[in-house]
Amino acid sequence: MREKIGILMNNINKVIAGKENVIRKILVCLLCRGHILLEDVPGVGKTTMVNTLAKSLNLAFNRIQFTPDLLPSDVTGISIYNPKINQFEFKKGPIYNNIVLADEINRTSPKTQSSLLEVMQEGQLTVDGNTYKIPKPFIVLATQNPIEYEGTFPLPEAQLDRFMMKISIGYPDKTSEMEILRRFSNSNPLDEINSVLTDKDIFEMQQEVDNIHVDESIDNYIIDIVSKTRNHENIRLGVSPRGAIALFKTAKGYAYINNRSYVLPDDVKKLAAEVLCHRIILTPEAKIQGISEESVLYDILKNTRVPVVKGND
Repeated sequence: MREKIGILMNNINKVIAGKENVIRKILVCLLCRGHILLEDVPGVGKTTMVNTLAKSLNLAFNRIQFTPDLLPSDVTGISIYNPKINQFEFKKGPIYNNIVLADEINRTSPKTQSSLLEVMQEGQLTVDGNTYKIPKPFIVLATQNPIEYEGTFPLPEAQLDRFMMKISIGYPDKTSEMEILRRFSNSNPLDEINSVLTDKDIFEMQQEVDNIHVDESIDNYIIDIVSKTRNHENIRLGVSPRGAIALFKTAKGYAYINNRSYVLPDDVKKLAAEVLCHRIILTPEAKIQGISEESVLYDILKNTRVPVVKGND
C-alpha cells in the first residue's frame, strides 16, 4: 500500500508546487486519524491544498466558511418538525463528511467553535439527546490567518489541543513560484485533478501505520521531551498526555511515509514543532522577552538525550 502514498503525493503536486514537506505532514495526520490547523497569511494556498487533497481522494467533502454569525446548528445540523410523520427529523449539517474544511475558523464565535470539540475527539455528535456517528475516515482541516486579529476569536487551549498538528505552509521559493505562475496562467489545475485513492485504501494504510514498530527507548524519548515542557522556566502550561500520544502516533505515520516499519528518533524530532508548539503556553515574562514556543522546544530537544535505535527491516 505504501506505493499509493507516492501516487497521492504526485497527484497533489500537480497543483501545489514545492511543498512536499507540508504535504507529507498532512498525509501523516490523515493516516493517523488526526486533524490539522493550517495557520498562515492569505494567498499561500491553504484552501487550495485542502481542495486538492479532497479531490485526490474519493471521499465526501464539504467546506464550512466560518463567519461571526455562524451558529452551531449550521455546523452540526438541526432537528426540524415534519408534520407528515408528526415528529422531528434531524437534518445533518456539513460536518457529516469525510473531509471538512473549516475555513477561517477563528472568525466565528467560541460557541460555534466549541461545536467541533466532540466531533473532532470522538468522531460523533450528540444533538437533542441523540448520538450520530461521523463517516470514516474523518479529518478536519481548519485554516486561520495569524496576522489579522480584528474581528477574530482566538481558539482556546481545549480546541487547539484537538488538532494533531499546526502547520504553516509558508511562501514558495522562486522556482516554485515560477511554476505556480505557469500552471495558473491559462486555467486552474485543480479542475483537472482526479481521485487516485478510495476510502478502502485509506483504511488499509491506517491499519498498516498502527502496526509500525516503536522501540521502548522511543517511548521514553517522547515522554522526556513532553515532561520537560511541563517543568521549563519559560513555559506556564506544558504539553498534555494527548500531545504525547499525538507525537507518538505521528512519528509512526512519518516512518510509514518514509517506507520504514519502525520509528527513528529523527521522526520524533522532525514533527515535534508541528505537534507540540500549539500546545505550549509561555510565561508572560517569556513573551515580553520575545521568546517563541519554537525556540523553547528546540532548546528542549537539544538538551534531551537521543536514543540509539536499530532498524528491524
